[in-house]
Amino acid sequence: MSSLASSPSITDEQIEFYNQSGWLITELFDNSYTSALKAWVNEVQMWDDSGAWLNHYEATDHGAQKCRTEYFTPFHPQMQAMLCGGTMLEVASALLGEQAVLYKEKINYKLAGGAGWDAHQDAPAYPFLDLHISCMVAIDDSNEENGCLEVVSNKHHELIPTDSRGCIPDSVVATLEWQHVPLRAGQTMWFHSRTPHRSGDNKSLRNRRAMYPTYNAASEGDLREKYYATKRAEFAHAEHGASGGASGNSRVQISLIDDFRGRPVTK
Repeated sequence: MSSLASSPSITDEQIEFYNQSGWLITELFDNSYTSALKAWVNEVQMWDDSGAWLNHYEATDHGAQKCRTEYFTPFHPQMQAMLCGGTMLEVASALLGEQAVLYKEKINYKLAGGAGWDAHQDAPAYPFLDLHISCMVAIDDSNEENGCLEVVSNKHHELIPTDSRGCIPDSVVATLEWQHVPLRAGQTMWFHSRTPHRSGDNKSLRNRRAMYPTYNAASEGDLREKYYATKRAEFAHAEHGASGGASGNSRVQISLIDDFRGRPVTK
């Protein structure tokens, strides 16, 4: 079986950079493991809607496309082993400063023509926690053309007041110094729960898939099932018309805040 790179641990200098900047790029996987990871994501991408995992879709100029799958680790042993132990958990724990546990997991596909995400901090979308850390695991090369992440350094020390959608207001976005962070397939980028970030639409003909595990300190509890129960309940409530949908249904809501710019698929 494919293996992790031989020296996965991060250094004190990397931890210091993360603490100062609110984000960090790491090289955790060798080429063999990256190829295996891509194959696993290909498998999950083909899953239909008949399971307990969650699939989300968006309308694009190329037609309806799958934009996200989440809650997949119980049904994929290799991905569960990767995200719930070993190097990923080791690095998450080092950056949190204490033992970490998986809080949630998702694959954002951002296929050709797929929409990006407006500027936000993750903390308002992830209830029950004081602090968490997320990681973007690049499945495909990510660059400005296909909508790589953009971050703001040294802005993770406090929450920014949000607009009605739970996003950073445009007036504040314009004052922040945004930095594009391209990644090669197999690279990993960690970012703090309060690090402002956004991403552009995929304007290329190449897919930009990425996996995003999120971790919290084990001292706060294993909250994964509680999070997904809350999300399923809120989405079921919205689907039955009780909440009216996101912004008059002009966007499809796939998060507990309305940060995704994707258009809903007409049924």
